[in-house]
Amino acid sequence: MSGGTLVVRLDGAGDVLLAGPCVRAAGASGPVAVLAGPEGAEAARLLPGVERVLVWRCPWVVREPPPVEAGDVGEVVAEIAAERFGQALVLTSFHQSPLPTALVLRLAGVPRVSAISVDYPGALLDVRHRLDGEVHEAERALSLARAAGFDLPEGDDGRLAVRAPLPPTEHLTGGGPYLAVHPGATAAARRWPGERWVDAVKELVRRGHRVVVTGSPAERGLTAHAAGAHGLDLGGRTSLHELAGVFAGARVVLAANTGPAHLAAAVGTPVVSLFAPVVPAARWRPYRVPHVLLGDQHAACRGSRAVECPVAGHPCLNGVGAESAADAAEALMGEAGR
Repeated sequence: MSGGTLVVRLDGAGDVLLAGPCVRAAGASGPVAVLAGPEGAEAARLLPGVERVLVWRCPWVVREPPPVEAGDVGEVVAEIAAERFGQALVLTSFHQSPLPTALVLRLAGVPRVSAISVDYPGALLDVRHRLDGEVHEAERALSLARAAGFDLPEGDDGRLAVRAPLPPTEHLTGGGPYLAVHPGATAAARRWPGERWVDAVKELVRRGHRVVVTGSPAERGLTAHAAGAHGLDLGGRTSLHELAGVFAGARVVLAANTGPAHLAAAVGTPVVSLFAPVVPAARWRPYRVPHVLLGDQHAACRGSRAVECPVAGHPCLNGVGAESAADAAEALMGEAGR
């Protein structure tokens, strides 16, 4: 991909989906590849405008990092160098440094590197962008693209998006209207307790709604428990692209602050977000779709970035009941005309 642009986002699927507007801006000027982590690679392949996806388990980004080894770094340097990119955009969240990744890109011979950086970058960056305030992650990434000289093509409104067409999913969901419930989340601190999901599914069905429950293969136990005898359990039965199709057909999606909530936003479906305030909602709430945030956004865990809940009893989400979640879902359906 000689002369193209490499967009780097090395963490989760949700983070990669939020990079979509930035990717499309870069793609308006030429070919774009994405360097993603293993948890984000499938999402990267769904982004409009991406021609190639490189995958690297980065030792300073992933949650269970491998050791930093010269051979591993040398392999990714050689892979990037072979592509002869003209420039790279290093996307990070506000608490991450882009500079170690920028060093890898320099070693790979990338001639122009751009990133948002608080720290002095020396010769590691050509464009050192600065950003103040609580800016949504999607806007943060797009602002870097603009600082590097890119912008969205005419007619692109900057919302999240996935590749069209979406796969048919009626063979999974059955016919008729439904709501989608996604009870899983990678971080325990962001999870609504499993019994609350059970109660929410029961309550939605009691109110006359059909419910499908989604999740990854690793979450099959959770989805089966949440669905029970009342919902349709699709746990482990969809690819990420198929999950996008399931969400696109849903009247509303109920989910924690997790990648699939951003997938729902990418297909334009309203979201009831069970949002633990361990990270700021201003940065990670569902982007530019109708949504309701449930959970105490002023709880003691606020801003802690905790993976495991640091407060006994998980009060930020334990205080939310099934009826509140069902009320929010019905309000969103009415508001959105779905």
